[in-house]
Amino acid sequence: MKYEKWDIATHAPSAEETLVAAGLPRLAAVVLSARGIETEEEAAAFFEDGPQLLSDPMAMKDMDAAVKRIQTALAQKEKIAVYGDYDVDGVTATCLLVRCLRSLGADCTFYIPDRLEEGYGLNQDAIEALYHQGVSLMVTVDCGITAVNEVQYAKKLGMDVVITDHHECKDILPRAVAVVDPHRRDCTYPFPHLAGVGVALKLALALLPESERKNAFLNYAPLTAVGTVADVMSLTGENRFILRTGLQILTTCFHPQKGNMPQEAGLKQLMIETGFEKRGVTSTGIGFMLAPRLNAAGRMGKANLAVELLLTEDEQKAEALAEELCALNRERQAIELSIYEQAVSRIEAMPESLKAALVLENDAWHQGVVGIVASRLAEKYSCPVLMICLDGDKGKGSCRSYGGFNLFEALEQNADLLESFGGHALAAGFTIAKENIEALRIRMNAYVRAYWGDTSPVSTLKVDAILQHPDMLTTEQVEALSILEPHGAGNPKPLFCMMGLQITSLSHVGDGRHLKLRLSKEGRQMNAIFFSATAGEMKVRLGGQIDIAFSPQINEFRGQRNVQLVLSDLRPSIFNEEIQRTLYHKYKSGAPLTREEAWLMTPTRADFVGVWRSIKQQARGIEYCDTLINLSKNVARICGQQEALARIMICLDVLEECRLIRLQKREPQLTIQINECKGKVDLEQSHIMIALRQWQVGPSN
Repeated sequence: MKYEKWDIATHAPSAEETLVAAGLPRLAAVVLSARGIETEEEAAAFFEDGPQLLSDPMAMKDMDAAVKRIQTALAQKEKIAVYGDYDVDGVTATCLLVRCLRSLGADCTFYIPDRLEEGYGLNQDAIEALYHQGVSLMVTVDCGITAVNEVQYAKKLGMDVVITDHHECKDILPRAVAVVDPHRRDCTYPFPHLAGVGVALKLALALLPESERKNAFLNYAPLTAVGTVADVMSLTGENRFILRTGLQILTTCFHPQKGNMPQEAGLKQLMIETGFEKRGVTSTGIGFMLAPRLNAAGRMGKANLAVELLLTEDEQKAEALAEELCALNRERQAIELSIYEQAVSRIEAMPESLKAALVLENDAWHQGVVGIVASRLAEKYSCPVLMICLDGDKGKGSCRSYGGFNLFEALEQNADLLESFGGHALAAGFTIAKENIEALRIRMNAYVRAYWGDTSPVSTLKVDAILQHPDMLTTEQVEALSILEPHGAGNPKPLFCMMGLQITSLSHVGDGRHLKLRLSKEGRQMNAIFFSATAGEMKVRLGGQIDIAFSPQINEFRGQRNVQLVLSDLRPSIFNEEIQRTLYHKYKSGAPLTREEAWLMTPTRADFVGVWRSIKQQARGIEYCDTLINLSKNVARICGQQEALARIMICLDVLEECRLIRLQKREPQLTIQINECKGKVDLEQSHIMIALRQWQVGPSN
């Protein structure tokens, strides 16, 4: 298993049927009902799309002041600098605002700090350099909300600052001309989940007359979509509409007759370089293909390359820049792997007392790459990770959260050890003196342990639903799942699980890095792929029986279209005899069950019919004698379903509770006497069935 626990959502069959009756495809209805959407009205709200989702940009606190100062700069021909960040959100925000200001006639330059030399956010050297270039107004994007001292320095030089950001705010805000951030405590803007580029979009629209905003929105939607996905923002509300619009426009890049937009020459070339012409443009593709290449520029200390690519309208220049970004990304991947292996080796040797929060430092690590490594380590070890790159007696840290732990608050609690810090609840950065690192390590471990108490998180995979039959995975049903797109934060790709599949073929592909399986259940064969996993790591063998967690997709090969299961995890099947017996004994002992365990143990009507028919067919008179295993096989054969030993044992307990049989268990032998019964008996009203149904809607762990 890759994950210690599968958290399977509560499934509401009545809600599923309501959604199907409203016209939704069955598989999509399963997903939505598992995510709490139970009525036709709630489904309509989920699918709502259109410009009505966009709120008035002037509703954002300080937007009026920001617009007024920029309009003054435009009127007086002042030189304006857009100061951004080196990640994809910051780069796209920078390009968007530069485009907007230049279209309004501004003398506009941009500045992206060097990640390796300057680090995140504003710094005084950069501000002074811009001042000497004649800049009198600096507008930040995706940064600046914590830059109290830097803004004060700019004011001393005579430079005004307008801040636009989307990061968490501290108690004291910079004393800028305007501070535009939907996370301000006094900001009542109705949608606080905008990316940095989303806030920049709002400023760009606010600078224009209302009559011009629609066309401007269409011009800037592609950049905003890319930055929003890359920064893992919630794809609900405004973000959902922005992303849908951006994806539609990016798709036209490959269809000039539909109106190719010249300002997307850079994105088009990068998409060609990464194979989007064949794959199609999706949010998943942006997150896993485009974003890492754009991010590679900043991570490797060359963020300006990404800005140049996204601003150019020259296709030849765009092609050369796209190739260079892809080469940088390959270099980044090699460095990342080396750091990851070093970190794992060190962690394995650490005492358990220091593993509640992993604080790691090294003077040879690449500052631009440690954030990605921290994310991988947080998933592997199920805890927050802080990775520090040392340079002499100073260190720059990148940290990633796990299990909803709020990193920003944790850094605030330890601010006395830090020289500076900023970021989100889930990802943050800081600077620290080398001499304070050990104290930070001890304090963070104590803080995390106190935060979790006795409920420290385990690696958990959230699953939408259990699919009982492979017949649900038709090409038509899997294709119909596309109505739930775009996927991302707040609307993840559907993830299902299926129990009791047999491995009929096993091989490795991609230079041995990926596991390819052929799986069988109820006579149906299915193809599956598990990326970055091997048979040895997953402890699977040919002929073995497994449970899988997967996302279905359509695979096209040589003109044939088939369903392929992309695995997120697998485990020994819970239908294994030993596991089934253990599960039954857990229930009999009175121990609490998870929703999944209760579901697996709750007999269906078919189970009861199969048990009763099997007993009646093979009973000698009124007595049936056989082993439990044989009874289970007979029931599976009669019902045409998977053997489920625990459910058969529960069936017998229910029949005995309802006085339909008398039961004696003397392993491995069963002796059952059939009682005479007058009238019908409602098995669902047995205490056992009522308890199991309650567990199905009860706690998930």
